[in-house]
Formats: sequence, C-alpha cells, structure tokens
Amino acid sequence: MADEREPPPFAEEDDSQKDEDDLFTEASEKDKSPPSAIDEEIIDLNDEGRTPDTEPEKVEPETLENTRKPVKPDIDTEDLFGDDDDDGDEIKLDSDGENDTKETVEKSPFLEPFEPTPASAPAQTEALSSDEEKPSSDMPKLTVTQTVTSTSKSSSTTKTTKEEVEDNQYSLVIKVTEPQKMGDGMSAYMVYKVITKTSMPDFQKPEMAVLRRFSDFLGLHEKLQTRYLHQGRIVPPAPEKSVLGMTKIKMSKEESGSSDFVERRRLTLERFLTRTAQHPVLRKDADFREFLERAGELPKATNTSALSSAGVKRLFHKVGDAVDKISYKMEEADEWFEEKQQQVECLDTQLRKLHSSMESVVNHRKDLSNSTAAFAKSAAMLGNAEEHTALSRALSQLADTEERIEQIQREQADHDFFVMAELLKDYIALLGAVKEVFHERVKSYKNWKDAEATLTKKRENKAKLELANKTDKISQAKQEISEWELKVEKGKDDFEKMSAMIRKEVARFDRKRVEDFKSSIIKYLEYLMENQQRVIKCWEAFLPEAKAVA
Repeated sequence: MADEREPPPFAEEDDSQKDEDDLFTEASEKDKSPPSAIDEEIIDLNDEGRTPDTEPEKVEPETLENTRKPVKPDIDTEDLFGDDDDDGDEIKLDSDGENDTKETVEKSPFLEPFEPTPASAPAQTEALSSDEEKPSSDMPKLTVTQTVTSTSKSSSTTKTTKEEVEDNQYSLVIKVTEPQKMGDGMSAYMVYKVITKTSMPDFQKPEMAVLRRFSDFLGLHEKLQTRYLHQGRIVPPAPEKSVLGMTKIKMSKEESGSSDFVERRRLTLERFLTRTAQHPVLRKDADFREFLERAGELPKATNTSALSSAGVKRLFHKVGDAVDKISYKMEEADEWFEEKQQQVECLDTQLRKLHSSMESVVNHRKDLSNSTAAFAKSAAMLGNAEEHTALSRALSQLADTEERIEQIQREQADHDFFVMAELLKDYIALLGAVKEVFHERVKSYKNWKDAEATLTKKRENKAKLELANKTDKISQAKQEISEWELKVEKGKDDFEKMSAMIRKEVARFDRKRVEDFKSSIIKYLEYLMENQQRVIKCWEAFLPEAKAVA
C-alpha cells in the first residue's frame, strides 16, 4: 500500500500551505504540555491499523477538529458536561455532586484496585494529564474515601442502635407507691406497693402489684451483687439506711410517719428498681422476677440487718477491702483502664461539689420562700391597719401576690431537690458501684498473680526434689504443678473476661449517664422557666392595682 502511494510534491507547495505548516509548528513549540488523556486516546484511535511502514497521513486542521468532536471516552458523559445543549467542546473534569462522582466511578473502565486516598480537583487534573495508564484513577479516590468513612460511621451507629434495641425490646415499667406504716413502736416498719407493667415473656402476667418492705429491697441488691459483681457487671446501688429517719417513723403516731423522709425513700427505691430493670441481664434474673411477681411476703432478709452476724462479717469484709486497696497496687498495663479510673475519680469529686452546691440552692430557695411568707403576712397586717382605702386594697393584693409567689418558690425548691439533687446523689452512688467493679478486677488480677507465684514455688520445689533424688515425692510435686497450672490458666481467663465485661458495662454506664443528665436538665429548666412565667403573671396582675392608688 505504501508503494502505491506517491509522495506529495514538495517543490510545488503553495504559500497558503506553508503558512498553515508554520502555524502548526509555532503552536507545537509554544505548547510543551503533554497531551491530555482524551487527546492520547484520539491519537491511539487514529493510529489503529497503522503499520510501521505506513507513513502518517497529513491531516488538515478542519479535519482534525471534526475527528476530535465525535470521539468521547467510554464513561457517563452526562455527569461530566455541564449542559445538555452544549456541543461538547468544553469538558468539565470535576463534578459538584457526590452521586455524579459515584456514577462515574462505577461506569469508568479505567478504574483499577487502589488504596483510597483523598485528592483535590487540581491534583485530579494533573494526574489526568501526566499518566495515561490511570486517567481517571484520582477522581474516584475522594469518593471511595468518603464512602468508606460514611460506612464506618453508619456501622458504629448501627451497632449502638442494635444494643439499644436489645435493651429496649420489651417494656418493663416499675412504680413504687402507697407507703404504709405497719405495726407500732420500735417493731414498726414501712411497706411499699410495687406495681409492674411489662411485655416481657419471662413474667407470668403483664401487670403485677405486690407489697415489699425496705429490707426486701436490700436483700434483692445483696443477691444481685453476689451473683454478678465478680463477673464485672455494674449492679445499681441500694438505698442507704437511715437510723434517724426510721426512728422518727417508728416513734411517730401518724400512719405515714415523716412524710418528707418517706417520699425521698420511695423515690430512691423506685429509681433502684428502674435502673435494675434497664439492665439487659439483671432484668432477667430469677430473684428480680420473684421480687416483682411473687404474691405475699418474701423470706425475711436477715443478712441486711446491721447487727446480724452477716452484717458484722460484711463490715469486716469492707475493712479488709479497704486495706487491700491501700496495700496492694496493681501494675496497670491497659491505658484504657488507667484513664477510666482517673475519669471516675475526677467525676466523683465534681459531682460531690455540684451536689453540695445544689443542696445549698435548695436550702436558699426554702429560706426565700419562708421570708416571702413572712413578708406576705406583714403586708396583710399593714393593709388591715391602713385607713386609705385604695392603699389598703393594694397592700392586701400585694400580700396575696406574695403568698402565691411563696408557693411557687416552695414548689421550685422541691423540684430542684427531687430532679437535680437526687440525680446527683444517685450518680455518686453509681460511681461507687463502678469503683467496686474496678476493685474486683484488681482482686482477680491479684489472684492470678498469686497463683503464678505459687506455681513458680512448686516448680522450684520439684527441681530441688530431683536434685536430692527423692523420687517418692516427685510424682506428687508434678501433680501439684499440674493443678496450679490449671489455676493460673483459669485466673488469667477470668481476668481477661472480667476486663472485657467491664469495658462493655462502663460504655453502657456512660451512655445512660448522658441520657439521664440530658433529660433531667431539660426537665429542670422547663419547670424553672414555667415558674418564672407564673411569677411574672402574678406581678402583671398586681401592677394595675398598684397604679390605681391615688
């Protein structure tokens, strides 16, 4: 084919052709940038079928433009071109929409497996110009990175959601109501009605109502703590005993005794049962279900008495634990536990300070309420003694307004106490339960290391027996070594399981703590704003009466 073609007549070349050749020569000298990916693809398409012996055919500029226009890369061009009405002369390499980029990634034939790294639009353009083998590999990198990130976030969210769904799959609502005083004198005690509504299939009925005394609550807590504390689970603390409060109730002639003390204890008992019911494992415990649904009285929990033998043993046990905390220091190798223990200590200190401040606020509100009541009485007496009719009526109205404000302030003081102060007190006790779990982990670690130390001594003893050639005792030493090896393995396994369980329990505790504080603060602020609006309305109603005094 090359032999049949005749070379062009160089000598008879016209001037216009020379000018056009000079034009292309100057353009090629000025533009030294490497050809773009699309241009290289056009060149590859034009070179198809050419053999080494084939001489390149001279192409006119107009023909070159017509050749370039219809050639398009094998990708979705709807996302690359800004307007459907354009002729396709301008190509946009960047895309404003995330979906457009993702479609480009899916349809691009140049996409190779790569490590997803974010890239900017200028970097994409440079990559397109410099490397023919990956003309569009930089474009999807940003998209893939965003997809991976969003997927990881959604997976973590899904995990948290699944845990919450497992916890709240069935409803379990518990109310403690109707405190009643049973008996007279020092043998008297308080009984509370516990109403349970649930959709859990573990219970016999969907709604139950039983009577329980305070010692029953303490007995339930002791059983749960004995069963689950060594596993690393956080058991909600039981209400504290109050010898002074119970003495007042026993010596009081009223049925309900000291109403303020009884109401506080009732709410504390209700929160204890509610927190236990929110735990996905404790709510299914057999003793907890028996406490809620067994009709009649439970077996008397004698171990809860402070003067019983079990109470004395419990006291000595607490003293021994306190000595262990001071004497034994665990070499903590896990940074997470070290940071969490510091966080718990700091949180406990700050909560105690806030609780003290909140109690001061409550006391000041009560003092303000009492002072407002005294002011209202004085204003009413002054109004009765005033001879001026309009002024006397205004003073009487002022006394009535102050009495209403005094009632609002007392309600606010009670609300501050039951919503915020009691919440802080509960979480101080809950942090004590978290500390107990951490201490149980230290005890498990100590048991493991003690077993290792004993195993080392047994092996040393066996070596001494072998050196002394006491064959009759070597078999017994080997048996003891095997037993202690099993104990060491069990101690290590128990420690690792407890550590994993504590991580899970603390994560759940933190999540519930945030939820409780959020709901309580919102409730506190809403009630505070409502009371402020009530006070403003009281003064607005009194203002015309004051202006009417002439």
